[in-house]
Amino acid sequence: MKERKGIMELRELEYFLAICEELHFTRAAEKLGISQPALSRQMRTLEDKLGVRLFDRLGKKIAITEAGEILREQSGNIFSNIKSVYEQIDELQNVKKGKLIIGAMSEELSQLASVVFLELHRKWPQVQTKIFMSENIDEKVFRNEIDIALTVMPIENDQLTNIPLYNEEYYLAVSDDHPLADRDIVELEEIRDLSLVLWPINHKCRKLIDVAFASLGFAIQPIIELTEVKSILSLVKPGIGATFFPKHFSIRRMMKP
Repeated sequence: MKERKGIMELRELEYFLAICEELHFTRAAEKLGISQPALSRQMRTLEDKLGVRLFDRLGKKIAITEAGEILREQSGNIFSNIKSVYEQIDELQNVKKGKLIIGAMSEELSQLASVVFLELHRKWPQVQTKIFMSENIDEKVFRNEIDIALTVMPIENDQLTNIPLYNEEYYLAVSDDHPLADRDIVELEEIRDLSLVLWPINHKCRKLIDVAFASLGFAIQPIIELTEVKSILSLVKPGIGATFFPKHFSIRRMMKP
């Protein structure tokens, strides 16, 4: 996969969509209230970030490339989701009292929920909020036992509405004296023969790991499976095996004696 040179900004996507509508840089610039050279620079920056051309320039005329069509469709979804967020928040302004039950898959996600819903409590003190941890938390939403679940995507039940909050990075955790301990980046092919200590196969994080390896054409066979994070790390620290963890699990903090 080609390395990306930066993160797309909403302003760049707004400018991009304006060009798609007008198919003319000058008219799009006038619509946006900026100069045509400034708009052209923004699009060159966006193309550099993505590593592809978004428009074919044929004299004064332009055409959207195949990559541009993909970005146009996804950009429309992004702005639609943003609009939906504002609408839903506006609806919340009318909330006076009631009950809100939130479930989280892990302790770390539960802490995230606590921070967010502390602010909700300040705004709507009459709303009773309950937060608890559980595995297979999305199933409890489907059974209407809870209102909202914080879990790892993807969600297999297509009858539930999924709203991604952020992208999670996964890390390889090894003992301090392991040959890979000082590496910043490790390819999956280098890990296929390591002894691994992982969650059980039905765990959300384990499923993501299995899918990643399956995309390379092989399956992993952990030497030990455990459900508790600290138990897994207690085996990684003395070098019994390696493991994977999402960034929000705060591995360094948990591996301290």
